[in-house]
Amino acid sequence: MGLSHLIQRSITKKLIPSKPSNIISSSWFLADTTAKSFDLSGGSNGAKIISFDDNDSLKISKSSYHVSSGGFMRGVVFWEPNKPVTIEEFQMPRPKAGEVLIKTKACGVCHSDLHVIKGEIPFPSPCAIGHEITGEVVEHGKLSDRKTIEREMGHDDLCEDFFAYNRSKGTLYDGETRLFLRNSGKPISMYSMGGLAEYCVVPAHGLTILPNSLPYSESAILGCAVFTAYGAMAHAAQVRPGDSVAVIGVGGVGSSCLQIARAFGASDIIAVDVQDEKLEKAKTFGATATINSKIEDPIERIKEITGGRGVDIAVEALGKPLTFSQCTQSVRDGGKAVMIGLAQAGAIGEIDINRLVRRKVQVIGSYGGRARQDLPKLVKLAESGIFNLADAVTRKYGFEEAGKAFQDLNQGKIVSRAVVEIM
Repeated sequence: MGLSHLIQRSITKKLIPSKPSNIISSSWFLADTTAKSFDLSGGSNGAKIISFDDNDSLKISKSSYHVSSGGFMRGVVFWEPNKPVTIEEFQMPRPKAGEVLIKTKACGVCHSDLHVIKGEIPFPSPCAIGHEITGEVVEHGKLSDRKTIEREMGHDDLCEDFFAYNRSKGTLYDGETRLFLRNSGKPISMYSMGGLAEYCVVPAHGLTILPNSLPYSESAILGCAVFTAYGAMAHAAQVRPGDSVAVIGVGGVGSSCLQIARAFGASDIIAVDVQDEKLEKAKTFGATATINSKIEDPIERIKEITGGRGVDIAVEALGKPLTFSQCTQSVRDGGKAVMIGLAQAGAIGEIDINRLVRRKVQVIGSYGGRARQDLPKLVKLAESGIFNLADAVTRKYGFEEAGKAFQDLNQGKIVSRAVVEIM
């Protein structure tokens, strides 16, 4: 959800040769100091990534990998709140230094985009939406300079430039969009990379290789739903074996939290929602108990399940004042209440200050994971089957159905996560 909206949500599968017209030849990179000699393509047109040397200069082998320029593509555009999104034709976007052009294969359907579509979170419009993608690298800009590499080290999820440029202006890090309408040339803002499109430009240090054993469609959710859940459970909550965990709101991100909690060895895993269908599905993700908060008081029921203590960790994945309060009241003394749900702009969560102070309750915000260290781990979790991608994706839409996908999400018709297939 954080910086991952912009640079962490692209998972590339392989490099492919492009059409022979207007040939451009150059090298590309992944800004990952742990990288060691990867062949990223099965043919002679592949680029090879070599690790940093002792002086932290990036070494990349020469290749005959070529790309083409020109042409146009289609993308989904949000124009104004509560109006239908449309599919528009764009000039083919061009990557700049440290960026790559991705041929998009699939894009997840996320509430973050829905918040923008409904006008609940301010964002420059018109804008291209979509941020949770898989695809193939088809073009690359120049090598990034050292500043680009250093800027994102450490807490990627707290990147100031992401908020200053993308979330405030709808641009990439140079303050410019890469998207222009085909006929008029009108600039279009980018919500993250504007990934609900046939092609998109992404900073190269936000890519992770997707193995052939994993499918494009289901794997798209690794870049946001699973990525956000992992950041919350690994970094904010720091789940340990034997911990008791409650997840309030088990949609795409919340259900991913259940799977991550199970993978980390949590004991009691409690799913809270208002839809029985989602709660039933939650059991397949590792929930040991479920609570329909329309029928039962979730706070009291959680305390019953935990012998009156409350859970070690409660996660709020909806972004509602009510569920914020439920989350803080569901944890034990000294427990952690982790907030990952985005709310309508201006929404306020209330908390009992005396309990917060006297009982040392920890309230923690989490806005995603850390791209270069977390995404490769998520790929391994999915490849090993520890994280079940097939069960996590419950609906698939065609590219022309993107508008319907967000309508269904808004109406609560999607259990867990949906993806739009663009292949």
